[in-house]
Amino acid sequence: MGKFEQWLGDRPLITDGAWGTQLQARGLEPGVIPDTWNLEHPELVESVARAYVEAGSEVILTNTFRANAVTLGEAGLAGQVEAINRAGVEISKRAAAGRALVFASLGPTGKMLMMGEVTAEAVLEALGGQARALAAAGADALLIETMSDVEEAKLAVKAARETGLPVIASFAFDTGKNKDRTMMGATPETAAREMEAAGADAVGANCGAGVENFVAVCARLKAACGLPVWIKANAGLPQMKDGRAVYTTSAAHFASHFAALAEAGASFIGGCCGTSPEFIAELVRVRGAE
Repeated sequence: MGKFEQWLGDRPLITDGAWGTQLQARGLEPGVIPDTWNLEHPELVESVARAYVEAGSEVILTNTFRANAVTLGEAGLAGQVEAINRAGVEISKRAAAGRALVFASLGPTGKMLMMGEVTAEAVLEALGGQARALAAAGADALLIETMSDVEEAKLAVKAARETGLPVIASFAFDTGKNKDRTMMGATPETAAREMEAAGADAVGANCGAGVENFVAVCARLKAACGLPVWIKANAGLPQMKDGRAVYTTSAAHFASHFAALAEAGASFIGGCCGTSPEFIAELVRVRGAE
C-alpha cells in the first residue's frame, strides 16, 4: 500500500493555491525571501494558510519553498534554516487545525549541478537539513516542487526519504513548443520514471504554464508510472504591469478543467502562481457538483 492511500479516496483531494502572490498582496516586497516572514510576520503567513483552509483546501503547504541552506545562505541567513522551517510547519498546522493535511514545501537550490555551481553533496546536505527540520516540526508529507533538473530532484528525494515521511516530487514543465519539458529538457515520462525509481511516493507538475497545458502533462505522468499524481497549475501566463506579474485567468475557467484533470489521473488538484482562495473554493464547488 502506497503512503498516500490512507488519504486518497475515489476523487482527487483539493490542495491550496499560490502563496507568493498572496503574501505580496499582504505587503511582501519584491526581492524579499518570503520564507523569512515565518519569523517576522507569522500572523500574515497564517492568514494565507487559513484562507485556503476556509476555502476548502484538504491539503495546505508551508511557506518554506526557499528555506534551504544554499538559498538562505546567499542571503546571509544560513543560521535560520531550522527556525524558518519549523515556524513554517507550525504556522500551517495552526491554520489547518486538524481540518487539512500539511505538506511541507521544498524548492530547488537555484544552483545548477551540471554547471558546477553546486555539488551533489551540498544539495544533499542542504535539502536533507531542511527535510529533517520540516519532519521534526510535524509535517504530514514532504513536497519537492518546481524542479527542472532530474538529477537535483533525485538528490532531493533521497534526502527527503530519510525522514520516513511520504515524498512528492513535482516538476515545472514550462519549455518547448507544447510547454511539456522542464527548463533542463526533461519530459513528463522521464521525470515520472526517474522519480519512481528514486523512491518518490507521488509525482507531479506545478507552476510553469496555465491549466490548459496540465491535462496532457498529467495523463503522461500517470501513464509513465504507478504513482499518484500531484497537479498545481498557474492562473495562466502572467503579464507584467508596474513591475508586478498580473494573472488574468478566472477562477471559473481554471476550475472548469477539474473533471479533465481527474480523468487524466490527478490525485491532488490545486493551483500555483496567481491562484487564490477563490480558485480553491471554485474547485471545491465544481467537484461537489459532479
